[in-house]
Amino acid sequence: MPRSGGCADSHLLVLPRGHVADFTTDSVVSATVQLRAAELAAQIGGQWNYLTSCGPAATQTVFHLHGHLVPRTAGDGLALPWPHPTREQEPTR
Repeated sequence: MPRSGGCADSHLLVLPRGHVADFTTDSVVSATVQLRAAELAAQIGGQWNYLTSCGPAATQTVFHLHGHLVPRTAGDGLALPWPHPTREQEPTR
């Protein structure tokens, strides 16, 4: 797949054709977008994160529902999971 300019090679956006402002606006359309993202991830294979943002405080900058389908590999440098900003990480046991 060509580089999309996203956060990783093969980063895909999945979005509805009609305008839906965000994930909470229309639950049927939101579910359809998630379903299509799951189908694409299964067809392509590999490991993925599926992310969507809802509102400016949640980093939404484009006010049209869209899901990010981000391929992941070990050591890819993408920072997930997000650490809690006020808690120290407990060592893994």
